[in-house]
Amino acid sequence: MKNFRDLHVWKKAHELTLAAYAVTSQFPKQETYGLTSQIRRCAVSIGANIAEGCGKRGNGEFQRFLTIAAGSASELEYELLLSHDLGLMSDQEYNRLDTALIEVKRMLAALIRKVEAERCTG
Repeated sequence: MKNFRDLHVWKKAHELTLAAYAVTSQFPKQETYGLTSQIRRCAVSIGANIAEGCGKRGNGEFQRFLTIAAGSASELEYELLLSHDLGLMSDQEYNRLDTALIEVKRMLAALIRKVEAERCTG
């Protein structure tokens, strides 16, 4: 069992989630059950799946949850783009979140490759 709080990618995902909550708190009320909810759900899912994977036994399960986190990150990428294109967030907010998200996605991909390599050699 790994401690998710020790993983740099989890820390970055948590920061991204906090930033997503801050930005979506400024969305119009009519988006509460639309994009606001979807963005928050996806952002939370990234960190939550990393944490859940750390609680599982074996690298196979850990890798599976990392892959789910990566899928949530890709979904979030689209929802942020849509929100920006609908004028719900400024260019500056979008660029900040998108840059953070790209970093998380790269870190997840690297960790998935590392865990996969350990499974093959271990």
